Amino acid sequence: MDFSATGGIAAHMLIDGQWIAPRAGAVIAVDNPADETVIGTIPEGTAQDAARAIDAAHRAQPAWAALPAVDRGRAVRKLAALVAERTEELARLITREQGKPIGQARGEVGAVVGFLEHAAENARRIEGDIVASDNRDEEIHIRRHPYGVVVGLTAWNYPAALAARKIGPALVAGNSFVLLGHEITPFSGLFIAALAEKAGIPRGVINVVTGRGAVVGQALVEHPETALVTMTGSNRAGQQIFRSAAEGMKVLRLELGGKAPFIVMEDAEIDRAVAAAVTARYTNCGQICTCNERMYLHQDIADEFLEKFVAASKALRIGDPMGDPDMGPKVSAGEVAKVQSIVDAAVAQGAEVLLQGGPLNDGPYAKGHWIAPTILEVRDNASPVMGQEVFGPVAPVMRVPDFDTALAMANDTAFGLSAYVFTQDHRRLMQTPYRLKFGEIYVNRANGEQFQAFHNGWGHSGLGGEDGKYGFDGYLRKQTLYMNWGYPVRRGQGGLAAHWEEKT
Repeated sequence: MDFSATGGIAAHMLIDGQWIAPRAGAVIAVDNPADETVIGTIPEGTAQDAARAIDAAHRAQPAWAALPAVDRGRAVRKLAALVAERTEELARLITREQGKPIGQARGEVGAVVGFLEHAAENARRIEGDIVASDNRDEEIHIRRHPYGVVVGLTAWNYPAALAARKIGPALVAGNSFVLLGHEITPFSGLFIAALAEKAGIPRGVINVVTGRGAVVGQALVEHPETALVTMTGSNRAGQQIFRSAAEGMKVLRLELGGKAPFIVMEDAEIDRAVAAAVTARYTNCGQICTCNERMYLHQDIADEFLEKFVAASKALRIGDPMGDPDMGPKVSAGEVAKVQSIVDAAVAQGAEVLLQGGPLNDGPYAKGHWIAPTILEVRDNASPVMGQEVFGPVAPVMRVPDFDTALAMANDTAFGLSAYVFTQDHRRLMQTPYRLKFGEIYVNRANGEQFQAFHNGWGHSGLGGEDGKYGFDGYLRKQTLYMNWGYPVRRGQGGLAAHWEEKT
């Protein structure tokens, strides 16, 4: 399949190693956010397509799991190398379907390679435990096994990196995989999967279905052979998956929304904090779950910080993402409207506009989904712009008198993904992890996870987590064996059984 086609991509689904064409007329058009041209089509999949993909993955998984883990790791490492060889092609595809500047798209491809390589390194790290038994001539073995079929549901903001983040560890752990990328940005995941056979990954181990989440995604989640669902997306979608997975008792790993507080104290390095605030707010047009979503500035430095932050925001270059500006378009017209509605509600409730941005729709922006940065000074932490995830280039700011107030306001949310703290006070730094109720905290730096760390949310920001040894371990389940080699275990002897019998 030619993903570089300029005349339009006619994508198929990948099921059991075969490219499956769409049913007559059953296609979804995919637009370029920069100019609204149709760049291709994908099949509008059905529940039956989802079942075929799960069945293929179920058949392929035992043989894949039976391979030595190091062989699975070699295949995933080969997949990483094949992606790296085609960095520019994949980066341009990401930019065309998602809208991020080409330099940021190249960075996303680098993340794809990094996620796959790090997963491959875990092939020799699948470990268990031997625990001493209370019984003579017996050991307790705790082993790790793959779950079986893993379903991956990915968001549209990082379509390639999110797919690789899930595919790599799932496969190295011995699972098979079925991917459903978002229908707005489906081509990146298909591109990666197309390289699987060349990497030595057997047919059926990676499958990709396309279509709408409400139909295909629900069928994938509810299928009886689906053992684990890993999803990155909105809270609404995560809650629906939670409900759909309940009857089948599926294992869930959900990375959902965020509302990251960005706290700057009076002793912070202001220029460093401003630079980090700009990066963490406007990268990918603010479409990152760990973005700087609300700022709490100590009143003593607020004027200086805002003067520099407003100037830096005004200076951002917005334009054709292939020209590598600072900001490209939002992913869709609906996203632009959603962002502006949150701004309008905040202004109606008294927010002061420090930088007037909003939708751009004339001149070079006549076509596409363009929006300029907006900065608001807010007086009330209950303002909608301080509570709702904006996921766009809008920066709400509040002045705070002290660290305690900043922490209290930061924690006043159902979200718990990421947070930022800028201070040079050692006592404050030591208090931060105990008092900020977030799974990931950036101290004196901008956002950007690392492959060997652990990316997880608290509260409404999700369940489970990704990356590093803890993320990898989430793709393995534990099994306990009581290995007795000859000494008879009599009734009432040893461990909890004896305790229970004594009580009864």
